[in-house]
Amino acid sequence: MAKRDYYEVLGVARDASEEDLKKAYRKLAMQHHPDRNKGDTGSEAKFKEANEAYDVLKDAEKRAAYDRFGHAAFEQGGGGGGGGAGMGGNPFGGAFEDIFEEMFGGLGRGGRGGGRAAAGRGNDLRHQVEVTLEEAFGGTKKTVRVPSSVVCEACKGTGSEGPAAQSASTCPTCNGAGKVRAQQGFFLIERTCPTCSGSGRIIKNPCKICAGQGRVQRDRTLAVTIPAGVEDGTRIRLSGEGEAGLRGAPAGDLYVDVAVRQHAIFQRDGANIFVRVPLRMTQAALGGGVEVPVIDGGRARVTIPAGTQTGDQFRLRGKGFSVLRSAARGDMYVQVAVETPQNLSKRQQELLAEFESESEKTGRSNPETEGFFAKVKEFWDGLGR
Repeated sequence: MAKRDYYEVLGVARDASEEDLKKAYRKLAMQHHPDRNKGDTGSEAKFKEANEAYDVLKDAEKRAAYDRFGHAAFEQGGGGGGGGAGMGGNPFGGAFEDIFEEMFGGLGRGGRGGGRAAAGRGNDLRHQVEVTLEEAFGGTKKTVRVPSSVVCEACKGTGSEGPAAQSASTCPTCNGAGKVRAQQGFFLIERTCPTCSGSGRIIKNPCKICAGQGRVQRDRTLAVTIPAGVEDGTRIRLSGEGEAGLRGAPAGDLYVDVAVRQHAIFQRDGANIFVRVPLRMTQAALGGGVEVPVIDGGRARVTIPAGTQTGDQFRLRGKGFSVLRSAARGDMYVQVAVETPQNLSKRQQELLAEFESESEKTGRSNPETEGFFAKVKEFWDGLGR
């Protein structure tokens, strides 16, 4: 006896929601439960039928398989037909096959869900391009030379010496699916057909230039636009600029990895720029002004207050790095490092000695030094030393 339609069993429409399915099942389960209908084989059969229907329709993946193939989706070796040679039986039925296809990118049997559309797709390629910090700031264009494969001009990518329709036949190994399957334990393993390389077709009269591949090896020169604000490690995708597909299949993509060179003056941290400016001891002590470069090629003047110390930092708003896909800019931070003079003349040594003597008398020239040694004295006094 043929099985009834699962939607008919539950008494719901084919577009019923999960909540509608649940309500319908509960109603039938309570009505035909064996505990309420002892000895009634008819109710027992209806209870099992409702259980089976709800078990399938409550699961989105099983329901999708049922909507497509009906009861055949869950029968031994089922799945809506189109198995193809070399695929083997499937003890889990068509539902498992559909789930497998969803998990692994739609690599289904021939004529199903894009399996053949992706067969023979060209490989994605990667290339690295190096830019200076200035180029990363303002954006630039780079020309890259990429070893790749391109469509064969002789056969226009068909791989056939003559008209493709007359020179190609269905692959006998995969029956045109482009994939072969093999059962390994609980798993159904699917691989590209080794005979046709995934195209599903065999070329009888292959092109002499490309040997039936529909593509030939050749270096390509491409222009890559590097946007302003790009960071080191950014990856740019050029769709369809990868390796040409097999016999007219879609080309892969080209991924360009951007490497930003280190700069002799600037250090970047996101949208901010840091520059370390050394100051003479007298500059830091007396104060004044210093001119510093800006990443855009301009100049900025920073006022140095008297008594500036190493590590002091001055912020210049809006003078930092450009922000990707924005007109905004970060800030620039000028970090000060006070330099101790070297190779002093005798007169300079005398002047510094005089300065040191006066500093010891006043005791106010080096508050941090004096404060530190005052704490050291307290520490030693506390230890009785």
